[in-house]
Amino acid sequence: MDGFDHILNWKLQPGSHPFPGKEGGTCINEAALIAAGFEYRPIRRVEDMPECFSRPICRLAMHLNDTASDAQRQRLLPFVTRLACADTSEIECKRASYIGSQTARHYTFEKGLSILEHALVIGRKAEAAPPEAVKTRLLAVQTSAATATSIPNTPLFAAMKSWFVKKHAAPVGE
Repeated sequence: MDGFDHILNWKLQPGSHPFPGKEGGTCINEAALIAAGFEYRPIRRVEDMPECFSRPICRLAMHLNDTASDAQRQRLLPFVTRLACADTSEIECKRASYIGSQTARHYTFEKGLSILEHALVIGRKAEAAPPEAVKTRLLAVQTSAATATSIPNTPLFAAMKSWFVKKHAAPVGE
C-alpha cells in the first residue's frame, strides 16, 4: 500500500453528495473524480463521469459502493485511483460483457471486489497519478468542506434544502 496512505483518511459513503465533508464523505466515483484531478461535482449516475472513466467499471464500483456495509465500502478505497481507465469501445464492450456475465446472479461483496479487480485487467490501465498529487487534491477538497460530514444528495434532502433556501430568500416582512 505504498503511496496509498493519503486516501486512508477519506471515508466512502453511499449515494451522491453535494459536497464532501471534512472526512471525505463521497461515493467511490466522486472520490475518483477528485483523485484524477477534476473539480468536484456530485455523481448521480455513471454518465456524469468524464469520458476518461470506464463506464462499465464505474457502474460496478458504484453498485458495490451503494450496496456495501460501511466497513466493506472502505475496502473500495484502493480502487479510487484506478477508475480513469476508459479504453476503446471494443475494450469497454469486453469489460461490460465480463462484468455482466459475472454479476448475472447474486454475488457477495467479496466476489464483487474480485470482479472489479479482474475487469480492471482488461484493456488499458489507469495512468498512475503521483501519490503526492492525489493527496494534495483530496486534502484541498477536505479543507474547503463547510461541514464535518457530507450529506447525501437524496430527493428528500434536496426538497428540504429547497424549502429552507426559499424560506431564507424571502424578504423580511413576507
